[in-house]
Amino acid sequence: MRKTIYLLLGVIMVAQSCSNANKEKEMAVAFSMSDTMMARCEFYTVGLQDVKNELRLFGKIEPDNNKLAQVYSIVGGNVLKINVELGDYVTKGQVLAVVRSSEVAEFQKEKLDAKSDVALAEKNLQVAKDMYAGKLASEKEVVAAERELDRAKAELNRINEIYEIYNLQSGSVFNIVAPISGFIVQKDINQNEQLRADKSDVLFSIAEINEVWAIANVNESDISKVQIGYEAEVNTLSFPDENYEGKIDKIFNAIDPETKAMKVRVRIPNATLKLKPEMNATVTVRFLEKEKMLAVPADAVIFDKSKNWVMVFKDRMNIETRQVKVFRQIGNVAYISSGINAGEKVISKNGILIYDALND
Repeated sequence: MRKTIYLLLGVIMVAQSCSNANKEKEMAVAFSMSDTMMARCEFYTVGLQDVKNELRLFGKIEPDNNKLAQVYSIVGGNVLKINVELGDYVTKGQVLAVVRSSEVAEFQKEKLDAKSDVALAEKNLQVAKDMYAGKLASEKEVVAAERELDRAKAELNRINEIYEIYNLQSGSVFNIVAPISGFIVQKDINQNEQLRADKSDVLFSIAEINEVWAIANVNESDISKVQIGYEAEVNTLSFPDENYEGKIDKIFNAIDPETKAMKVRVRIPNATLKLKPEMNATVTVRFLEKEKMLAVPADAVIFDKSKNWVMVFKDRMNIETRQVKVFRQIGNVAYISSGINAGEKVISKNGILIYDALND
């Protein structure tokens, strides 16, 4: 009887052992990535990369001063009309403001006098030539008449050039016109204002802003970290989600005595014209350090339970949740100091789905 009982117990224990082994085997292969999930995921092979660092600077947007025109009035007078306002787009030759000036009338008088002088000199030259032909005048008198005509023509040409340069019209009205196409970024003139003849202030500033500058301040402690050619990313308060890429193309090698900072310039394409002069800007400068580290896409790192994890992929039925130590994250690159080896493959997209499926 006892032998029968022991035999039954042995059979039960063997059956339970086989059952547990089967369960463990089932659990080992319980998770397998489907074709659909494989298609949704992306994979990255871990390797060494140059370590990047970044420096955050602050500054503002400025127009390219090679594409900036400052407009003055060459005459004094009363401002009759202003046709544009701050922020308006203007084209080259467009009338910005109209001024009535006695100085313009004086220019017109000078032009009329110059024309009269030319006409008179031409008549005098013809008379001198006729008298010379009739032996009533000397050749010297003909030469003198020719010189007088040349002088009168030179004066008329000078006045005509003034008219052309400043776009002067007949009468006493002077039109202030745009020398280039662009946006009005400064305006210091009002209707009915009396402009002084000696006023040297800028009335309008016009800038082309299809390309602008980000001028950023660099603290003394960070001067050694910036160089021409470094990549830079510019963000503004107005458009915080838009990144504008550029490079440092100039370092102003002087320290501002007030801010104790040096300035750097980043050129930024501005085809949409969203960036405006005087906007506050954050300039993130990225540069290489003299070392290499293992790196993975930042999206491959999963933060959970106050730790960082990656999903190490071997095959669709063999995926490991691995804890890693992140040294630094720059943009979409995470540098790993421990926890993973070169050549291993990690899930770089939608790894959180696999993480949840294996660790819930």
